[in-house]
Amino acid sequence: MLEQYDLHNLMVLDIETVPQYRSHDEVPEHLQKLWDQKTQYARKEATPEEFYDRAGIWAEFGRIICISVGIFTKGKTTGLRVKSYFSHDEKELLIKFADLLRSQPPSLILCAHNGKEFDFPYICRRMLINGITIPPQLEIAGKKPWEISHLDTMELWKFGDYKSFTSLSLLTAIFNIPTPKDDIDGSQVGHVYWVENDLERISIYCQKDVVATAQLIRRYRGEELISDDAIILVGE
Repeated sequence: MLEQYDLHNLMVLDIETVPQYRSHDEVPEHLQKLWDQKTQYARKEATPEEFYDRAGIWAEFGRIICISVGIFTKGKTTGLRVKSYFSHDEKELLIKFADLLRSQPPSLILCAHNGKEFDFPYICRRMLINGITIPPQLEIAGKKPWEISHLDTMELWKFGDYKSFTSLSLLTAIFNIPTPKDDIDGSQVGHVYWVENDLERISIYCQKDVVATAQLIRRYRGEELISDDAIILVGE
């Protein structure tokens, strides 16, 4: 599986998002009403105020604070080079990421877990909101399905079965991919950002998901995992 892809023309990525405001009380009144309308079915019994800690899921009410990327490297054995772009200034972060993509071949393949439903569209929406031209690797308008160079490790696991969501954590467990258990999970990112103001910690968490996704790709291909000493984490 996936043997037809050149790993060295593939970029693995993951994003971390948070609500645009620290609390529902700080949201402008007109956006509070729109938040109420947007989430009226999703929040069930919860009030709009109680549900606001999940606002980062929606690109209209959240923003990106970190994008981590991984590139497979050549050598005696395959390695992985991982870098994070993180900032309180979303536009600055997205410009840096867009510049990175424009420095790569247009044929570069982007890969993420649940990327087609979350990471890729979220990045594109936030780029448009921030007035940034979407790089060719993310642009899908006017392209035929087979012209879009996006891979999704969750979609690949479905094998055409669209009824369920399979988390990256579950797949790493069943494929025996070691993952650190000593840090935050996705549900805590908003707290770490707004309360602890620890962007660097979030970026480290984001990098770990990139490594896990890259290792999952190796498993899909029936290949050995990348050794720890072949994984290089690069500072911003």
